[in-house]
Amino acid sequence: MADPVEILVASRNAKKLEEMQRILREHLVEIAVLGLDDVTPYDEPVEDQPTFVGNALLKARAGVAATGLPTLADDSGLCVDALNGMPGVLSARWSGPPKSDHRNNELLLAQLADVPDERRTAYFTCAVAVVLPDGTEQVVEGRMDGRIIREVRGAGGFGYDVLFEADDAPGVTTAELTPADKDAISHRGKALREIAPLVADLLR
Repeated sequence: MADPVEILVASRNAKKLEEMQRILREHLVEIAVLGLDDVTPYDEPVEDQPTFVGNALLKARAGVAATGLPTLADDSGLCVDALNGMPGVLSARWSGPPKSDHRNNELLLAQLADVPDERRTAYFTCAVAVVLPDGTEQVVEGRMDGRIIREVRGAGGFGYDVLFEADDAPGVTTAELTPADKDAISHRGKALREIAPLVADLLR
């Protein structure tokens, strides 16, 4: 049997790696997904691009350059309409260093405290880039629309999931969905399902 194809996912987030592996394996059974902790450490780029696409490409290019492996990277975040699209590309570090989901969620609730329910619309967006050693690049984007609730709910997911109700799953936060149900509607799930067959074709 052929050895599995190795692909680096430029992330240390265990839940994100699991999510990516689940979706990629729907298209590439013989795939070994490696995270940043599985390869020799390298200088990771500062995510200083103004767009999700720019940051995803930055991370994927750095991964290929350092490891020689096909590299997949994503940049994703929450865009809140009442906050003019913020926190956007700053989502992970919205409340300042060190990164803290808890502090980010507290800050978001405080910023939206006086915003009425009908204006608490928001969406998650995700750009996924894959870069191959030969310089081939592909980028896709996914989006999940919904709203910000007024209290933390749920124990699953990560980031702002505990405050986000998706339009496609009203009444529950994305932190209350099963992994499979979240994958089916999430911004990352949509982007990965779009890019997975492209990656499969590129790696064959």
